[in-house]
Amino acid sequence: MSEAGDGGQLLASLERLRTELDGLRLPLDLPDAGRGRAGAAAVRDQLDDYLLPRLRQIDAPLLAVVGGSTGAGKSTLVNSLLRERVTRAGALRPTTRSPVLAHHPDDAPWFTGDRVLPALARSTGGDEPGGPAGATSPAASGLRLVSSPAVPAGLALIDAPDVDSVVDANRALAAQLLAAADLWVFVTTAARYADAVPWDLLAGAARRGASVAVVLDRVPAGAGDDAVLREVRADLAGMLSRGGLGAAPLFTVVEADGGDVDGLLPEAAVAPLRSWLDGLAGDARRRSLVVRRTLTGALDSLPERLAPVAGAASAQASASGLLHDDVVAAFATGREELETELTDGTLLRGEVLARWQEFVGTGELFRSLDAAVGRLRDRVGALVRGRPAPGAEPVGAAVRSGVADLVRARCAGALDRTRDRWASRPAGAQVLALAGPALELPDGFDERVARLVRDWQRGVLDLVRAEGEGRRTRARVLSFGVNALGVALMVVVFASTAFIPTGAEVGVGLGAAAVGQRLLEAVFGDAAVRALAARARADLLRRVDELVDVPRRRLDEVLDAAGVDDAAADRLAAALADVAAARRADA
Repeated sequence: MSEAGDGGQLLASLERLRTELDGLRLPLDLPDAGRGRAGAAAVRDQLDDYLLPRLRQIDAPLLAVVGGSTGAGKSTLVNSLLRERVTRAGALRPTTRSPVLAHHPDDAPWFTGDRVLPALARSTGGDEPGGPAGATSPAASGLRLVSSPAVPAGLALIDAPDVDSVVDANRALAAQLLAAADLWVFVTTAARYADAVPWDLLAGAARRGASVAVVLDRVPAGAGDDAVLREVRADLAGMLSRGGLGAAPLFTVVEADGGDVDGLLPEAAVAPLRSWLDGLAGDARRRSLVVRRTLTGALDSLPERLAPVAGAASAQASASGLLHDDVVAAFATGREELETELTDGTLLRGEVLARWQEFVGTGELFRSLDAAVGRLRDRVGALVRGRPAPGAEPVGAAVRSGVADLVRARCAGALDRTRDRWASRPAGAQVLALAGPALELPDGFDERVARLVRDWQRGVLDLVRAEGEGRRTRARVLSFGVNALGVALMVVVFASTAFIPTGAEVGVGLGAAAVGQRLLEAVFGDAAVRALAARARADLLRRVDELVDVPRRRLDEVLDAAGVDDAAADRLAAALADVAAARRADA
């Protein structure tokens, strides 16, 4: 046995392709995901079962797989070619539960290891496991090796399960074995030769340039010169030609008059096929031509066979991107709504407005803003005498409650929008199931919102203190009190965008903000008030962004955990390009 000496670059590129396929995941249940997974598995199996072992050992024995429809007589044909029962034949279906590989004793080292079909467990000698001839089993169960001097050296025969077996696993294994073959010996009958399932496989073999021989089996005795037989052969030959298999040799096997002897067809019935196989096995050049043709065809077919795989991988990346975009869009909308409501006067309604009016001490803010400022100065002047200003804390508590309610509502709304957007996607049900609690507000969210607002309020008071460090300003700050000025600054922040619709209730809120602004301007000046309001607003939005980022990240983590590889299609394309470049270099 020898390694292929001139295909090192090609072998390395195929091994890279194999690695890419092994790591490929198509986790989202998209319409083309099933086809992509099946295509990736089929190519990966052929790489393992045929392309890689054949390139590593180009002079290994020719592997011929005897395949075909149920009841075509495959097992009987194999036994008859070798003149001994190496595989089970019988009336009950499926008879071939485990594929049987018959080889010459000198060729045993090629097959006893995992050089080809590494995923199939090996057994040797005896009959198929599981019972007497004719017994059935739900599925194929490994590869049974039979050493026989009747098999010509340089050639091995596999008796495969039916390609149209009632057992799904048997059909899948039959297709896998055919993809691992250097030569497919397709066995059919006059009654079954036009069946759709085997012809689908034959069409695939033609597209891949595989080497095929066709056996028209179970021809009734005495029909060799019959016009019906000639018509059948001519029709079958025409179908082969139209299917791209016109060069495939066609053999006819006639049954014995009195039936098979000891379960074997007469030697004369299988002599033409036996002679052809012997000639193939004994001629290194002919063997090499068959191998090279099938190998070239398999390599040529890789781009076409992997196109749906790459398409499915691209679809996964696109779908994952859209799902991530859904999260971004939902939270961006919530952020926009929240920023508007925190700064357009929305908060200056209800409890916040009522507590602020109580604190200012007037319900007629439009009539005399200056008077309201004077009254506020009187109410907070108690700070100079060491007594706390009345009414500031109820305003602060109302602010905390109002801001917390808004943040909670907008964050919950973003989660709801995400849920609705995901539900409309092809993989929506799957990602919704994966998300679970991530689509709800996290535990302790309300407490974190309340802490956020308290921290922001302390920050506002710190801004007021810092702005009042000058001697003249400090006196004015002390005359009103830090708490009173801080509350006034909060009220100004909540109406700082001037994007306020008309209406009586909002008008009162705007008037309330105007009182606070006049008060602050009296202490700090117009420019300073604008800067303080901008800083306080930015600080509030920054804190909210940090808080809301937690539930948003949880959704991103759910999507990341789904396992979509955004670069998989690109890497697959690069691996295929490497294969093409290696083939050109080896040409």
